[in-house]
Amino acid sequence: MITSKHTKTKKLGELLLENGLLTEEQCQNALDVQKKTGKRLGRAVIDLGYVKEEDLLQILSKQMSIPHIWLRKGLVDPKIVNVIPGDKARLHKIMPMFRIKDTLIVATSDPQAIFIFDEIEKTTGLVVQPVLTRSGDIEKAITEYYKENPVGVEYGTASVDGARQADFQKGRDFQKIEELEEGSPIINLVNTIILRAIRDKASDIHIEPDKSKLRIRYRVDGMLYEVMTHQMEAHPAIVSRMKVMANLDIAERRLPQDGRIQVTVEGRSVDLRFSSMPGILGEKIVLRILDKKNVILDLNQLGFSVNTLSGFKRLLKHPYGLILVTGPTGSGKTTSLYAAMNFLNSIDKNIVTIEDPVEYQMEIINQNQVREAIGLTFSVILRHTLRQDPDIIMVGEIRDKETAEIAIQSSLTGHLVLSTLHTNDSPSAITRLLDMGIEPYMISSSLTGVIAQRLVRKICTECKTLFYPPSAVLERYNWGGEKDLQVAKGKGCPACYGSGYKGRAGIYELLEVNENLQTLILSNPSIEEIRKRLKESDHSSMEMEGLNMVRERITTFEEVTRAVSIGI
Repeated sequence: MITSKHTKTKKLGELLLENGLLTEEQCQNALDVQKKTGKRLGRAVIDLGYVKEEDLLQILSKQMSIPHIWLRKGLVDPKIVNVIPGDKARLHKIMPMFRIKDTLIVATSDPQAIFIFDEIEKTTGLVVQPVLTRSGDIEKAITEYYKENPVGVEYGTASVDGARQADFQKGRDFQKIEELEEGSPIINLVNTIILRAIRDKASDIHIEPDKSKLRIRYRVDGMLYEVMTHQMEAHPAIVSRMKVMANLDIAERRLPQDGRIQVTVEGRSVDLRFSSMPGILGEKIVLRILDKKNVILDLNQLGFSVNTLSGFKRLLKHPYGLILVTGPTGSGKTTSLYAAMNFLNSIDKNIVTIEDPVEYQMEIINQNQVREAIGLTFSVILRHTLRQDPDIIMVGEIRDKETAEIAIQSSLTGHLVLSTLHTNDSPSAITRLLDMGIEPYMISSSLTGVIAQRLVRKICTECKTLFYPPSAVLERYNWGGEKDLQVAKGKGCPACYGSGYKGRAGIYELLEVNENLQTLILSNPSIEEIRKRLKESDHSSMEMEGLNMVRERITTFEEVTRAVSIGI
């Protein structure tokens, strides 16, 4: 048993203050977060960025008399790993390391989780000796040593509008599916597909029937990669299993179906949006992965340049007005809106959102789901939202003139309104509103700014290499005088699927509506007139922002050209 030698002598906050790792103000802030969220103080100071995990573990080691180690290769005995099941190790983020007689050494980043150590002692008959190490090192070890048993996903289901309850008819075809579905190989296969996708930070899973095989592809950093194939015989069972998880009708194979699956992976909840589409070779399944762990809700981490970030924050501090975020589907508009709301979020503001669908739930903010099937459209909810005493309104998308007019009227009556439009750049947002039939004077009076954006893949840090671009390339981008300029690219490695890219960053173009632009809008200008005026005012275009990212060795010429379609 873990004995009383682990009893605290001083509170953690006192020790952090004594060692100069926290100020009094930071300590109080962390305690406030602890009361509000229920987090442990140690987790709170790490999440707030006040203390590094390594420094915290050293303090906890002294406080609780638990050894602190670096979890390196060779310290884990593979023969002892299975004494703790893989799903339990992932859930509690613990790693069995080795056994000395009747003592089991277990790595943890949370020394206060005594209940799990007591449980392990009861089930194994061994005395548990915890040691402290970084949570990231534990996750890597779990991935490595438990890879033979990938089933670490716990499932729950949630229905969506229009989804019918599962109908288990016992026809001949369905009987075969039931027999396959109840066998552990299919369950394990589905678990493996989902688990690997989440760990690889994929945004979507594509399960596609072909003539001779079943293809599984992941969308990672905006690109699809084939990760595995299986025999077509497994396809009906996989589809059936996933429909049951999404609480859908497994007997319906002729119509598209949409649903939602909630899974718990490694101790955290992840939402999967299910979509099936009947094809000539069978149903194709796409799962959209909504993993809050991978969502950046901090404006400072979205990749804005210094000038663009300060300008965007300046717009958000306006007490009223309309701010638009534009770009094609998949360009990160929703993420930017969530980060903006997180920046604005405060107990003294009433923030109301209208979304289709609500992708991530946020504290304090009042989020509303569009349901067009029952007449609950953007415009209908927006009208009723104005009776809810809002300070800030987020409209997921302006799709029609009615929604645009209500949003603009709301911004003119003392509300800050944020929304999105599908346009190629920021000047096009103005002409799109004009094309919808919105009066120029209303746009001029309400619109305070537009952010246009694209996502580009970042160069993989594992295989990044520098090179001198050919003179023809330098001439093309007007960099002919910089013969000594070095840029970067990725050679391709296992960490990036051989692509040379890993992760994504945004390219942003900020248009702030000043007095000169307001006057121009009143004249119902063409897109060429707006661009000419912006060029005269030293406006930084999306192309220029993208080339700056190439110069800073964040991405490549090819990525910027692909995303922005440079035509210099």
